[in-house]
Amino acid sequence: MKKLTKRWQMLLYGCSGLGLNMLNVILGTHLCNGLITDGFDANIQSWTYENRTLIVVGVWMVLSMIIKIFDGLVDIPLSTFTDNLRTRWGRRRPAILMGYIPLLIAYVLFLFPLQHAEFSLLNTVWFVILLGIFYSGYTLTMVSYYATFAEIVDNEQDRNFISTVKSICDVVYFSLNFALVPLFVGFGVNIRVVALIFMPLALTMLIPLFLIKEKSTLDGVSEGEIEQQRVSFITSLKFAFKNKQFVYWLCIVAVMNLGLQLFLGGISVFFSNVGEGLNMTFVMASAFAPVPFTLLLYNKILKKKCLRFAFQYILLTFSVGISLMMLCHVVPTALKMPVAIACALIVSFSIGAFFSITYTVPAQLASDENKKGEVCASSMYFAVQGLFEAVSASLATQVVLVAIRTLGGTELTAGPLMAFFPFFVAGFCMIAFVMTFFLSNRMSKMGKVEPDVEKEESAVA
Repeated sequence: MKKLTKRWQMLLYGCSGLGLNMLNVILGTHLCNGLITDGFDANIQSWTYENRTLIVVGVWMVLSMIIKIFDGLVDIPLSTFTDNLRTRWGRRRPAILMGYIPLLIAYVLFLFPLQHAEFSLLNTVWFVILLGIFYSGYTLTMVSYYATFAEIVDNEQDRNFISTVKSICDVVYFSLNFALVPLFVGFGVNIRVVALIFMPLALTMLIPLFLIKEKSTLDGVSEGEIEQQRVSFITSLKFAFKNKQFVYWLCIVAVMNLGLQLFLGGISVFFSNVGEGLNMTFVMASAFAPVPFTLLLYNKILKKKCLRFAFQYILLTFSVGISLMMLCHVVPTALKMPVAIACALIVSFSIGAFFSITYTVPAQLASDENKKGEVCASSMYFAVQGLFEAVSASLATQVVLVAIRTLGGTELTAGPLMAFFPFFVAGFCMIAFVMTFFLSNRMSKMGKVEPDVEKEESAVA
């Protein structure tokens, strides 16, 4: 694959996933919620499809859960597919298109029920099938795209740059989801129309189709002078798990993600239990808006020090910021908002870097293996990490958070543990902090730029 060498190309490349990630959030949350009227108090006609429940709720719960499990498991075989794909146009662009087109079709069809009736079993099956098609297409597209992080640039610094841009785009679509979607609905725009309004963002995934320059893979794939073999799904999976430093990295990511997903899933519940005087929109904006600037500091630390130091910095900063939110319990009502915003600003120094580091490390490990081995498992690294993240996210939101909310509580009040919610989040992050001391020497030194190399980069810039 031809390497990207210009920063503007890398900038565009890092933005590629923004649109599809936004569509994934809209479909997985707003559109699925819009099939059922229960739980909506305001703007129900805009939040739901037709102000009626279009599906059989019990059947939907079971089948959609199966689809979610399928979505987590399908990452691994689809990653093997894209790594082994042999076409005259290469591997990655055809794989991206194979996923991209079906997911867009499924997204549009999801806006149209087959029956305009309540509790329709036909609608239930229809929407579940479309959900499965969308998630399969989304997975194939994104694992193929992420795999190119190991192939489209030739050094750690450029991978860090693309990963940083990707993280900033993650913040953008999170912000669009939290801010603009409710705004449109508040103006009376139906959620299906809102879904179409954001659909043009999917065009960002066309960027890799123009920037990826890959030779034919009909006669095989080579990395340098090494011819890479086609391998089975099992062989590729074993290959990823044979990398001991990667397996240890997965353990750290799983623990870190427990804390992060617990924060994202439970922070609104925590603030609802500390009394009046808080506006969640301003608090979350304070956590996400500064991220593009705080990422610059993170990258400077990464270059000056190393990955382990930078990782420990974000884990410690996040733990301190979330722990200080306990002050919201004791300060006067007039001070709760300033205290919450100050804590959110501290958290912002870490939250974007959490996303960045999970792209950088597997891409660099895959690149190292591609250069020395005869097996390409670039997308497998991302698929396996994605599976670990999905499992830890489910544990965080469906097990840990539910336990914190309910143990010792009643139907009308949260459990007593909810008052200490920030300490649970910080606890998981601090466990990950301790685990980083045992990273391999190779991983610990990732990202560091030697002074003479930095001077050369500055001269080129």
